[in-house]
Amino acid sequence: MGERNVVGGELEPCGTDPVTGFYRDGCCNTGTDDLGSHTICAVVTAEFLEHQRRIGNDLSTPRPEYLFPGLVPGDRWCVTAANWLRAHGDGAAAYVVLASTHQRALDIVPLGVLRQHAIDVPASPGSLEDLSLSRLAGVPWSARYCGTANH
Repeated sequence: MGERNVVGGELEPCGTDPVTGFYRDGCCNTGTDDLGSHTICAVVTAEFLEHQRRIGNDLSTPRPEYLFPGLVPGDRWCVTAANWLRAHGDGAAAYVVLASTHQRALDIVPLGVLRQHAIDVPASPGSLEDLSLSRLAGVPWSARYCGTANH
């Protein structure tokens, strides 16, 4: 059995365009070396990115030395639970993909708070035009789940 998500199912991939995750495996897997708990699969917004920049966590600027491409609104990214919770408290939380959010996020953020920002991720971005989240189709949501092979 693989890693579990916050709703009790197997952890599903968060994003591959760009490739996310502390281990850059597309999943919000965590381990003892992930001190920041990069466990929340967020669909970032301009407001969330600006908030993160203001608190000293610039997610928009590419950092190739960390295999970090820089994010734009609509990208899915495994963010730290503490920074996401801070954004929530400041009214700037990003959307959350619950099936792709690691159960360890619940050590920091209550499930009810995550559910307030939950979003379903469709197979194609066309169905999200009303939300202006046009970059949501990077991951094939087939039967693939996130494992623990490298952690």
